[in-house]
Amino acid sequence: MALIVQKYGGTSVVSAERIQAVAQKIKAFKETGNQLVVSVSAMSGETNRMTALAQTIQNTPSLREMDVLLTTGEQVTIALLTMALQQLGCDAISYTGSQVRIMTDSEHSKARIKSIDDHRICQSLAQGKVVVVAGFQGVDENGHITTLGRGGSDTTAVALAAVLKANECQIYTDVDGVFTTDPRIEPNARKMNVVSYEEMLEMASLGSKVLQIRSVELASKYKVPLRVLSSLIDNPVGTLITSEENIVEQAVISGIAYNKDEAKLSLIGVPDKPGIAFKILSQISAANIEVDMIVQSVSAREGLTNFAFTVHRNDFKIASKILDRLCQELSAIAVQSDNKVVKVSLVGIGMCSHVGIASKMFEVLHNEGVNIQMISTSEIKISVVIDEKYLELAVRSLHVVFELDKE
Repeated sequence: MALIVQKYGGTSVVSAERIQAVAQKIKAFKETGNQLVVSVSAMSGETNRMTALAQTIQNTPSLREMDVLLTTGEQVTIALLTMALQQLGCDAISYTGSQVRIMTDSEHSKARIKSIDDHRICQSLAQGKVVVVAGFQGVDENGHITTLGRGGSDTTAVALAAVLKANECQIYTDVDGVFTTDPRIEPNARKMNVVSYEEMLEMASLGSKVLQIRSVELASKYKVPLRVLSSLIDNPVGTLITSEENIVEQAVISGIAYNKDEAKLSLIGVPDKPGIAFKILSQISAANIEVDMIVQSVSAREGLTNFAFTVHRNDFKIASKILDRLCQELSAIAVQSDNKVVKVSLVGIGMCSHVGIASKMFEVLHNEGVNIQMISTSEIKISVVIDEKYLELAVRSLHVVFELDKE
């Protein structure tokens, strides 16, 4: 008998009909002899609806009260899904995050899980029940309801799988796996049967929206086999995310990720002396702005340097104001800013043992007339910043040259 944790996202439970369809799927899976713990999100659009409602009441809603409000979305779906299972003759019980003691820290809206008391879950499983747990939520040591941030239901599912030592954690979404790139951009994108934790972490951090990065980090840490499946398509294979040593044949390049939320800022002609990078980035950090790529290059003028970095587009205006101020303080020549850039990345654990990947990537972009503005590399990824108008051209060209449409 295998113990499986399944997670169903908001689009999978968006209506009564979809909830009933999920219940049918769970019942059929249970009848094959598996023990099942199911984590669900709120109905698609419900979190946005409640957020908008709160903003009509309070200009800047209290984070604590927002957590109390938003967790009701998952409470609705666990109750309805449990009812649907019971209607099918499948014994089931629902629990909120606080009822199974998913203990978190006290950071409202972005709490992190500290521990899970599995006593109630194990007791219900021993009674032959399907256990339905609310995703996205927990409770701190003072009994305050907390939420784990957007996509937190993925993290709930993986955390449950780790604590229960489940055989597998299955994430059901509106796609039937992880693809070599976004099929909306490249129709020949291929679904991958297996991906390493390391590759999935890179792809999640570089813009792939299939899984929340914290859930992949957790799966990697506790070696939880993670499988991405579709709740809309009957495909039991999906994409397995596992340890590198479990992958028999490693592709040189596994996929192409991109991020449209990039903005580039440059401080031109700052004094080339120790402490300048700290001076710039400490003020950006103090504004709670996360910096992604960083490039420091020699200026045309002796004794000066150019300092460029990227931030999320939502932080672009604030970061620009900080640089304008620093430009005067540091007697720099100018500030250059561009919020019309994107990041395109090649990802693959096979890069560790193959040379020439970067030069091949640069050659492809050169042949297509795409100018590279910034470059960042690691053992298993190469990222470039380019003008956003070249995004589709770059992704398609790289997908063809690296033959990602082939097995």
